[in-house]
Amino acid sequence: MIAGVIAGALALAVAYFLGESQVDAAIALEEAHSHAAHGGGGEEELVSRTMQATGGLATALLVFGVAAGGIASLVVAYALGRIGGVGPRATAALVAGAALLTVYVVPFLKYPANPPAVGNPDTIGKRTTLFFLMVALSLLLAVAAVIIGKRLAPALGNWNAAIAAAAGFVVVIGLAYAFLPSFDEVGEDFPASLLWKFRLSTLAVQTTFWTGFGLIFGYLAERLLASAPRADAPRPAAPVG
Repeated sequence: MIAGVIAGALALAVAYFLGESQVDAAIALEEAHSHAAHGGGGEEELVSRTMQATGGLATALLVFGVAAGGIASLVVAYALGRIGGVGPRATAALVAGAALLTVYVVPFLKYPANPPAVGNPDTIGKRTTLFFLMVALSLLLAVAAVIIGKRLAPALGNWNAAIAAAAGFVVVIGLAYAFLPSFDEVGEDFPASLLWKFRLSTLAVQTTFWTGFGLIFGYLAERLLASAPRADAPRPAAPVG
C-alpha cells in the first residue's frame, strides 16, 4: 500500500500538470456552447472547479493507489517464485505491466475516456457498465491465458505456450470488441487535437501509476527479502558453560 500511495502521488502530478489543462479547455467549450444555446445563466456548481482539480483529484488518485496497490501487492506475493526464476523486482514489473494492460489499456481501446462536453448524458450509465464489463472480461481472460499457457508448456515449451496463450487472449478480446456496442458521440465541432491530448493524458496517468508501483514495490520487496533471515541459514552455536 505504501508503494501504491507513492505511485498515486506520481500519477497525481501527471494528472494535474498534463491532464487538468485539457479538462479546463473542454469545460470552456462546454460552457461556451451552453451560453450560445441558452443565453447564459448556467446552474451553480456544487463543488468548485478548483476543489475538483486539487483536493478531489488528489483524494481519488491516492485512494485508488492504496486500493490498487494493496491488491497488486497480493498478486506479486503470489506470483513471486512462480514465474521462472525471476526475482521480486522483475515479478513486480511483470505484474504491474499486466495490470496496466488488462485493467486499463484493453478497455481503453474499446471505450476511451471522454472529456467534458463529449458524450451523451443519456448513455453514460450504459457506457460505464460496458467499460467495467471490459475490465472484468480482460482480467478473466488474462487469468485464463496464464492457466492455459502453464498447461500447454510441458507439450509446447514455455515460449510456444506463451505465444499460444497470448494469441488466444487477443482473439477473444477482438471478438468482444466486434460484438459489444460502440459509441461515437464526439461532436463535429469538438477539436480533435483536444480530444487526442485528453485521452493521451489519461493513458499517461495510468502508465505513470503502474510503472511507479512496479518499480517502487519491487525495490521495497527486494530490500525486505534481502534483510530477512534465511530459513536454512546456520544458527550461531549456543554458549557453553
